[in-house]
This record gives sequence, structure tokens and C-alpha cells, in this order.
Amino acid sequence: MSSLHISISAEPVFDFLGVSITNSIATSWVITALTLAFFYFATKKLLMKGKLTRLQMFIEVLIEGLYGIVESIAGKSKARLFFPLVMTFFLFIVPSNWSGLLPGAGSIGFNGVIKGSEVFIPILRGPTADINTTLALGLIAMFMVQFYGFKFQGMHYLKKFFDFSNPINAFVGILELVSDLSKVISFTFRLFGNIFAGEVLIAVISYLVPLVAPMPFYALEVFVGLIQGLVFMMLATVFMNMATLGHGDENHA
Repeated sequence: MSSLHISISAEPVFDFLGVSITNSIATSWVITALTLAFFYFATKKLLMKGKLTRLQMFIEVLIEGLYGIVESIAGKSKARLFFPLVMTFFLFIVPSNWSGLLPGAGSIGFNGVIKGSEVFIPILRGPTADINTTLALGLIAMFMVQFYGFKFQGMHYLKKFFDFSNPINAFVGILELVSDLSKVISFTFRLFGNIFAGEVLIAVISYLVPLVAPMPFYALEVFVGLIQGLVFMMLATVFMNMATLGHGDENHA
């Protein structure tokens, strides 16, 4: 029986133009390519022949359902603005969450040397089981929160953080600034913690009791992966919508 391999950090698998590419980055490239290919071939008949397939109908139902969630949070006008971004989050995060459950993910690889020690390096690793990926997603989400805040409120948006008209407003501004910074941490560790913990659990159960015992946990992680993608999407929508509102509007939202 092979030894159990668990690493909290992603491992480099090859260099590209002098840049070290980790297994989580390589997996994210594969997921992106497969997602684009899937939607191209799923909609090919509709675009070329005008025929609506069952797969196309399923995709439309999925998109309409998710759009309805975004619209219920942000309203009709802002839903059209937010939806492309948050839907992209969903379409990347969910397959990334599930990719670590595929046969061979985390177990097929090669022996390499990292920091002077010989270690096993898996070729594929779920992107969202790498804290760097979830941090990048969190930073993108919060950058867009600030972008829409300035887009809708202009420079007046800065008063949310820097209002020195009186000591209370100044203190509240500091709390708002800390709150927005903490949202990046929340995005990062909520997604990373749930996915990485699930993969570790399955790896340990599979190592101790192969084949049958891990099956219920695989089903659970499929559900968790879907829910985490939906939660990330909804939170990003909520935060972007709140950033577009003035303090008076927030109280009535």
C-alpha cells in the first residue's frame, strides 16, 4: 500500500517561460479549457442549426435559476451588471471543487525534490484546495466590490471609510475598512477550508478503508462543492450590491 500524501501547499510540476507552474494552476487551466469546450459543443447545434437540445435546455434552466437568485438580491438593473462576473465565479469554482474528487487527483504523480527533500508531487490538485487560488478569487471579488462602489457613488464612496466629520463617524469608517479587509479573509478561508478539509477526509478514509467506505463522503463532497460555489456567488453579489448603496439606503435594503 502506498503511503498517504497530504500537503497544504501546491507543488510545482513544471516551468513555463521561467515561471514555476504548480499542480493547482495546471488543473485550473484544464478546467477552464474543458468548461469552454463544454459550453461550445453544448450550444453548437443551437447556434448553427437552431435546434434546442436537452443539454441546452438544462443549461438555460440552470442559468435562469441562478440569474433569478442574483436578481432577487440586487434587483433587475444591477443583476444584469453583476451576473456575468458572479456566474463566472460559479462556473469556475464548482468544477474546481469537484476536480479533487476525480480518480487520480492527488494520487497520480512523480517523486521530486522540494527544498532539498524528496517528496511525492501529484500532477493534478483541486484549484480551490490551494489557498493561493481562493485568495485570488477573494481579492478579485472585493476589488469588484470597490469598483462598483465608486461606479455608483463616485468619490462619495470614500466617506464610507474616511469620514472625519466627527469621532463616531471616523471610528465607524475604520470598522468599515477592517470589515472589507476581513471579507477577503472570509472568502479565502471559507472556500479553502471546506474543500481542503473534504479532500483530506476522503484521502484518510480511502487510505484506511478503501473502495466502499469513502463513497458516502464523495457524495457529501459533491454537495458541499456545489453549495460552496453558490455561497461564493451569492456573497459576492450581496457585497457588490451593498457597495452601490448609500448609508441611508443600506438601512432600508
